[in-house]
Amino acid sequence: MCFFDWKSGHRFQKIDTIAQPGSLDAEQGVFCSTFDRTGLRLITGEADKTIKVWKQDEDATEETHPLDWKPTLQRVRY
Repeated sequence: MCFFDWKSGHRFQKIDTIAQPGSLDAEQGVFCSTFDRTGLRLITGEADKTIKVWKQDEDATEETHPLDWKPTLQRVRY
């Protein structure tokens, strides 16, 4: 899961979710997500039947979490 600053496009945090012990590798998906009432935490319902609560890393900077995304424009001709 990645968290981005929507104004600048900077990815300030990347977290790998861990499947519930005993789950299959195919059960590492996110089915739904919503923010709590404060808007500071993300709540996800995952394929392994768990609910996880995520919060942002307050100490993240552009130096500690560099942006690796390089968009490419591809023309598709039909």
